[in-house]
Amino acid sequence: MDLLLLEKTLLGLFLATIVAIVVSKLRGKRFRLPPGPLPVPVFGNWLQVGDDLNHRNLTDLAKKFGDIFLLRMGQRNLVVVSSPELAKEVLHTQGVEFGSRTRNVVFDIFTGKGQDMVFTVYGEHWRKMRRIMTVPFFTNKVVQQYRTGWEFEAASVVEDVKKNPEAATNGIVLRRRLQLLMYNNMYRIMFDRRFDSEDDPLFVKLKALNGERSRLAQSFEYNYGDFIPILRPFLRGYLKICKEVKERRLQLFKDYFVDERKKLASTKSMSNEGLKCAIDHILDAQQKGEINDDNVLYIVENINVAAIETTLWSIEWAIAELVNHPEIQRKLRIELDTVLGPAHQITEPDIQNLPYLQAVIKETLRLRMAIPLLVPHMNLHDAKLGGYDIPAESKILVNAWWLANNPANWKNPEEYRPERFLEEESKVEANGNDFRYLPFGVGRRSCPGIILALPILGITVGRLVQNFELLPPPGQSKIDTTEKGGQFSLHILKHSTIVAKPRSF
Repeated sequence: MDLLLLEKTLLGLFLATIVAIVVSKLRGKRFRLPPGPLPVPVFGNWLQVGDDLNHRNLTDLAKKFGDIFLLRMGQRNLVVVSSPELAKEVLHTQGVEFGSRTRNVVFDIFTGKGQDMVFTVYGEHWRKMRRIMTVPFFTNKVVQQYRTGWEFEAASVVEDVKKNPEAATNGIVLRRRLQLLMYNNMYRIMFDRRFDSEDDPLFVKLKALNGERSRLAQSFEYNYGDFIPILRPFLRGYLKICKEVKERRLQLFKDYFVDERKKLASTKSMSNEGLKCAIDHILDAQQKGEINDDNVLYIVENINVAAIETTLWSIEWAIAELVNHPEIQRKLRIELDTVLGPAHQITEPDIQNLPYLQAVIKETLRLRMAIPLLVPHMNLHDAKLGGYDIPAESKILVNAWWLANNPANWKNPEEYRPERFLEEESKVEANGNDFRYLPFGVGRRSCPGIILALPILGITVGRLVQNFELLPPPGQSKIDTTEKGGQFSLHILKHSTIVAKPRSF
């Protein structure tokens, strides 16, 4: 059977080679394509550039080929944009033309082929999903409704760390407790639920399934089968695991959270006054026939990944940078003590009066952008960009990390220096008012979660710095901040052990 599969694969590769050569010649006459490395039949540039298309590797290619370049990854066209002007074209000026999303064999599984909001194509379904999700998740009203809950969760982290004798001596992996904080922050909004501890069996199960989903989706291991469809039979085992994880996750969401809210809703009026949390609004839309049962579950899937993980990564990066830059940590603590006073724990309204804290958050998002390539875009039809022809259904990556770390546009960008956002870059905000700095994207497909992420970051980082001196473990001068990149994510490779010495007030 394996020999038969090999014979079919080789025959398919031969035929694909012929087709690729013919198509390449035809397209070469018709299109003025962006520059890039010379592709070979079937494989394109895959054998040259490899699977690991992270922000740093793509930056190196941009330095060689320019602010816009093309990679042929098997049968896929990948266009990489690396200048503020071209980013503006993709995200704003031609936001409709480049407003769709590419999917791949793994994301097709985890999103039901685009039944969610984040990865669906630009069109009526996306507009409907965005509208349905905005009111219960992404408004100032939601921030004001839930901010006291976020403050409670941050206070609980402080209390738990103080109770742990290891924290002040040998150190603890603070991320584990911060992960519980982020789940509680978002599950309060979604389901009016929280988990009591890291050992909660449901939390442990949920965290494990979400972690496996993230590992499978962000891995580069499956790219060869995604780039070259004839090789997909070799992905059967991988895709089978993805389907199993997807089914178990959605079943868990349904059994333990969605159905529980349905039961509760059946005992009360589903008027706007009676709606208590986000899933009530989502289920109300489902009852009206605007979305189906699967859409409900894929909304929950999006929030579990897009809202919880990315904000957690940013908190972890911020703490790591403050540990490795004690002078910046001291300046932030002085600001908190001076503006708020030692007896007042930071709350959401306080953030606007703490410019250095805001600068620390901005600088963390600049240097350690959680989604450095943003979520990929796609043009459904042939388009023009930067004077070049972009074939239909090309994957468009905006290298937002390089926009924010290019020394041609930023002073000493490799340096972690929050002061830049109080001095030469004082007018730059995280909302995309400057196309050199797009941690949440901008335009139609920007991340609406910015309205939640910034206050949660401010409250959490602020409370930790107020209450602890954050240090590397004994015998170390710094903690390891080696990066771990995924399909378009960026987080710390090793979850750091951090010493948290309580402050006396």
